[in-house]
Formats: sequence, C-alpha cells, structure tokens
Amino acid sequence: MKRRDFIHLSGLGMGALVTSGFLLNGNPVSAAQLLHPGLENAEKKTLADIALNAAKSQGATYTDVRIGRYLNQFLFTREKNVQNIANTESYGVGIRVIAEGTWGFSATNDVSPDGIKKCAETAVAIAKANSIMQKEPVILAPVQGVGEVSWETPITKNPFEIPVADKIDLLLSVNAAAMDNGATFVNSNLFMVNEQKYFASSDGSYIDQNIHRIWPTFNVTAVNQSEGKFRSRQALSAPMGMGYEYLDGLASEKIQAPAGLVSYRNSYDMVEDAVAAAKHAKEKLSAKSVTPGKYDLVLDPDHLGLTIHESVGHPLELDRVLGYEANYAGTSFATLDKWRQGDFKYGSDLVNIVADKTQSKSLGLTAYDDEGVKCKEWDLIKDGVLVNYQAIRDQASIIDESESHGCCYADSWDSVQFQRMPNVSLKPGKDKLSAHDMIKGVEKGIYIVGRGSYSIDQQRYNFQFGGQLFYEIKDGEIVGMLEDVAYQSNTQEFWNSCAQICDKDDYKLFGTFFDGKGQPSQVSAVSHGSATTRFNGVNVINTGRQI
Repeated sequence: MKRRDFIHLSGLGMGALVTSGFLLNGNPVSAAQLLHPGLENAEKKTLADIALNAAKSQGATYTDVRIGRYLNQFLFTREKNVQNIANTESYGVGIRVIAEGTWGFSATNDVSPDGIKKCAETAVAIAKANSIMQKEPVILAPVQGVGEVSWETPITKNPFEIPVADKIDLLLSVNAAAMDNGATFVNSNLFMVNEQKYFASSDGSYIDQNIHRIWPTFNVTAVNQSEGKFRSRQALSAPMGMGYEYLDGLASEKIQAPAGLVSYRNSYDMVEDAVAAAKHAKEKLSAKSVTPGKYDLVLDPDHLGLTIHESVGHPLELDRVLGYEANYAGTSFATLDKWRQGDFKYGSDLVNIVADKTQSKSLGLTAYDDEGVKCKEWDLIKDGVLVNYQAIRDQASIIDESESHGCCYADSWDSVQFQRMPNVSLKPGKDKLSAHDMIKGVEKGIYIVGRGSYSIDQQRYNFQFGGQLFYEIKDGEIVGMLEDVAYQSNTQEFWNSCAQICDKDDYKLFGTFFDGKGQPSQVSAVSHGSATTRFNGVNVINTGRQI
C-alpha cells in the first residue's frame, strides 16, 4: 500500500491503539471530525442546568457538571514506514454531587436532556447509599461562582488543521535524517490532544475551556553488530501546552548548551535533534564506562524535570501524604508533622519550588480546574523549607487553608475528578550564571542531559535516576562522554546538596504527557520548569558493572 493511500485510510480513524503500546479511549473518527465545533455554549448551559436542577430536587446540597469532548490524534512511524494513525473522540457528561454529606458520582455518554437528568439522579442515589459508611461530612472550601466565562490555550496553529500528510512527512523526514547520520533504527511519534471542557456548578459557575497539548518525540538506536551492542538516544523535546507552532524550530528559542548540545525552549527543531541523536547514539557505543563514586552533578532541565516530578511533585500531593493515595506508587515521607514543625529542610537555602497551573506554554496551563477554582501559583518549598502541599476543595481545611489550590482534574468526562499534580517548578537563580560558567567551577563532576530509567521507593524517599547523555567534567572542563551512569540518593539529602542554579536565561520546561495516578488509573499532563542546577557530592553507580 502506498503511503498516501495509507494516510487516507488511517485518517478515517483506527480506534484504540494497542500495537504501539498506547491505549486510546474514545470512538474512531475521521481527521475532519476533530475540527467539528461541537455544541454551542448556550446548549451546554441548558443541559448543565437540567443536571443541576435534577440533583437539587433529589436532595443534593452541591453539584458540579462536566460536559467533556476529548479529541486525540496520535501518529506513529518507524524508519520509512507509517505504523499507525489514530483519531479518536470521546464525548459525555460526568456529574458529581454531595448528598447527606457524602460524595456521589455518575457519568453517561447519553448527552440528552433525559440522559443527563437520569445521570444526575443516579449520582444522588449513589451519594445517599455511600453515606451509610461516611464518618464525617464532606467539607468544601468555599468558591465564588464566576458566571459564564470562556478560556482557551493561546495557540497560533491548531494541530488538527495541519494536514495529516504534512505531519507524516515531518516524521518520515525525521527518520530519514537519523538514518542518514548513522542510526540503525528510529521511530518517531506525534501526540496531539484537545480537551473541550464545560464546567457548571451549583456555586454559580459556567466555565468553557478549550485546551491544547502537543508532544513530538522519537527514539534513535545505533547498533554495533560485531559486538552485539546497541545504544539509544531519545528526543530532547518537551511536551507542551502549545499548538503546532511548537514545531517551527525558531532559532531564538534554542539554548547553546555545554558539550555542543542544543536545548530547545518554546520551539523545537525535530529534524535537527534527530541528526544530533543519531550521532550521540553512535558515540555512546564507544563511550567510557563511568567509575563509581561521589561526583558533583550538573543537571540539565531536560533531566532535572523528572527528578522534580518524582521527588517533589508526587510526595507533596496531599492525598498521598494522608495515605488516601497509596496503591499507585506509594504514599509520602513528607508527612504533616514535618510541615507543621515549620522548619523542615527539604533542600538547601537555594531551593525554591512553586506549584502552578498558570505558567505560559506549560502542560498544566488552564484558567480553572475541574472544580471551578481559579488557578494560581503558590509556594511548596521556600528557601529550602517545606511550606505547603497540593490541595483541593475537600482537603484544604486539613492543612488550615481557606481555599483550594485549584489543582483538581479528571482525565475524561467519565472519570471522577481528584487531586492531581499541577506544574511543579524549581525557580531559577537570581545571580547571572550560565551552564558553561557553572561547569567551569566543577573539579570532578558529570553533566547529565535527558530522562532515563529511574526507580523510587514507596514513600518517595530513596531513589535512583539515569539519563540520556552523560559527560565527564574534570577541572572545569568537559573531557568526554560517559556511559552506564546512574545516581542514587534520598530526597532530602539530594535537595540539600543543591549548590548552584543557573539564571532565568537557562530556564525551560520539561514535561510528562501521560502521568499516571489513582485506582482506576487516570493520566494527566504536567510540566516542570528549571534551569541547569548543580548538586554536590552525589553517589554515582555504574549500571553496566556485573557482580
């Protein structure tokens, strides 16, 4: 089958992806259907009012309604072949209520007046049934209704308006560039998501939001056939809360990083990165294996973001701290007694970590969360001291807060919303400092770029992280590439070893597009900003050493 014929057939929608390792929820649709505008806000408001009134008539003291349309287009290629193209749409309504002091939730894809009325009545019935087991009534932090408001991700190019053929051409050109520069294998993917969410509540809010996210990525592998050895390098892109303009590859958004690397801020040159990746993968085949020991680590934002995510973002989720969230990746060492003591040193004095869902171009960017709370920024760690957590409306009173932090989210209309990680970011240093100048002050160290394999314990305390690229630093200079590198530490020891942070000119976003949490599992997308950061005296192991 010719490529253009394949694209035409695939554009009709191929439903759930299983062969490529991703499962897409929703019904298969044509690429053109992704551009259909859906219901007008006035129609959504009419439907929402039916739910609000029905729930109230059955005894609900609080109700929120989420009418959601979730659109996805995922493209997969390998070398010269198109592996899969999937367009999906999921559409329905989720209704959450409080009745007799207890939560109840129901959802339906019957988005008709009668279907919504029945769904609301079911939610109330579930709440009343649950109340038998409820020991204390649900207490919600107050929220002022905002009336009718609309918000959308500020994009300049809607990814769904770009022809599928053009996007496939880009991916195949990425693959060709990698193969031409020494790659043995390469696969490239493009993930595009549009969440059209309408929220209404008995507090008096009717909020329409149109959210876009995009993630171009690839994996390049080079093989030494005579030795049976292979090495890979993944894309240094970040998933972003942007449109297709992220792929413009603007020179003004490139950072000239150490070791001749190029780091991409708010614009990504996918072909350029693929060329570099192929060369790096080949170089890794003959790189020196690291000598275990203590090193000063210089961590690039493309790497440090994952460490922030696992050792700060997840441990400071209040439901995890309280033990409500335990099945999926554990609880947290950062218990309430540590916060209440007021001087728990999570990190050194340089460490200032903030949470927010307002940062421009971030994955978490939105105006209101899924409880109708206006999003904001707040401190988690200030001057190294633990000062706060991530809390939603029914958690705020537990930590003496008068309002929610605005970080409640559900990944679909048929999922109940719960506390999810907002963007969690390390503030850049105040003094002028580049990554190049930082390395000049390192006597014995390793410069680490990109995310790799990792492991962290069930309290988010002891951990190990790898990366994509490793460079040895001797007497202030990079002297060559290393392999088999991973560092081990515990969260408090690691963040207290933070010795330097580059300034805002080096700051950029890292992201995770499919962050899992909860049982049943839900995914969310979240960014982590940072500048290149130095950590002193961290234990490095050799992952290739045989015992």
